[in-house]
Amino acid sequence: MRTRLLPLLIVLMAAVLLALGIPLGVSVARAEQQKVVVDRIDDTARFAALAQFVTDVVDAPYGSRTAPTERLETLQSELTSYYEVYDIRAGVFYRNDIPMANAPTTWFLPQEGDVRSAFDEALLSRRSHDPRQVWPWEEGRIVVASPVIRDGDVVAVVVTDSPTDSMRSRTLRGWLLIGAGELAAMLLAVGAALRLTGWVLRPVRVLDATTHDIATGRHKSRVAAAGGPPELRRLAKSFNEMADHVEDVLEQQRAFVADASHQLRNPLSALLLRIELLALELPEGNEEIASVQAEGKRLARVLDDLLDLALAEHAEPDLQVTDIGALTAERVAAWAPTAEAKGVRLAGECPPTTAWADPVALSSALDAVIDNAVKFTPEGECVRVEVGSRGADSTVVVTDNGPGLADDELARVGDRFWRSGRHQNVKGSGLGLSICRALLSVSGGSMAYDHHEPHGLKVTVTVPRTPPQVDGPVSG
Repeated sequence: MRTRLLPLLIVLMAAVLLALGIPLGVSVARAEQQKVVVDRIDDTARFAALAQFVTDVVDAPYGSRTAPTERLETLQSELTSYYEVYDIRAGVFYRNDIPMANAPTTWFLPQEGDVRSAFDEALLSRRSHDPRQVWPWEEGRIVVASPVIRDGDVVAVVVTDSPTDSMRSRTLRGWLLIGAGELAAMLLAVGAALRLTGWVLRPVRVLDATTHDIATGRHKSRVAAAGGPPELRRLAKSFNEMADHVEDVLEQQRAFVADASHQLRNPLSALLLRIELLALELPEGNEEIASVQAEGKRLARVLDDLLDLALAEHAEPDLQVTDIGALTAERVAAWAPTAEAKGVRLAGECPPTTAWADPVALSSALDAVIDNAVKFTPEGECVRVEVGSRGADSTVVVTDNGPGLADDELARVGDRFWRSGRHQNVKGSGLGLSICRALLSVSGGSMAYDHHEPHGLKVTVTVPRTPPQVDGPVSG
């Protein structure tokens, strides 16, 4: 869930930062250009004030040639200094495009372009409009023109043509500062999102782990107190209350099965004894009394298996490091006489392999699996028991050459009292594999069933090689 929630938060935060950063970057660029434009307006206004008192020598009244010439020289000197210091082209041009003064002296009014447009606009007795925005990646220039007015008439125009390298560099530095700030804000936001998602999802992870523990048979697992939103804390509390209630119900069910099985055994034993005594008084080979004895013994086996199942589900595992190979070889040797008496060959391949298991529970589970394999394997066939390892688990694989099961029957193997319709005449209660699965689940093990080619059943018993999290005591 975190891998889905975190990217969503990061995308949202990035969108917010971009929504703030882009207008801020545009504002910085416009502010830098506006600052340049204001400076140029001040400069053109100053040059226009100087040019206002300069008149062409040809048009000057007789006897007043010296003063205008000095003013013209002063204006030319100011423009030249301005160009040399700031590298900004500047000039004062008459209405007929002839320069009154200009710097550099080789610069004249072009016939088109931004300079011509600003000049024509200033001839209308107003300052030229602000130039278009120049971005850092453009090679633009800033042109500002102001009219020179004498006696209410525009007699000339002051034009400045500024390079934008310095302005674009300042804008770029401003953008870099904004980018660095946004990057720092993004990193801070990612850190906050990590903390936030961790805070929100920690109770969910704990709840998920506890649910898995309960689903795998560790019914005493509970959600530990953790932080997170109040809703999740209430959910954890409700989950613990539900788990307590479910455990109480299961405990009552197990207790009922165990008590019922135990209470029925004594009357059933007494009944079987009386049936045997009755059989002594009847003719030998009486089919009715033999059928009653068989059903009574079958009922006794069912009660014994029910009691074993209740005890298996209630038992606390005593986990320890166990040599699975040696334990399996021992069970194979114990079942070899039974298999031989039935005409079945029982072969074991049991190399030393260690795992964490309850030896008593695992022995009982292997007994149930091997018994089931020998029971359904016809005479002359073989049952193989192989010990191995698979990643973090140790495995015991039991294969037989019996009739096997269909695909739909494989899904029901291990269900209580379930037996294949083709095997109803085989001795058993249908609880053996259920007991086996219960014995393994409390210690972190499992069972899996599959087809064995060309025919038969393959049962894989898996136990962990690392200590599982269980509720019972662990020794080693």
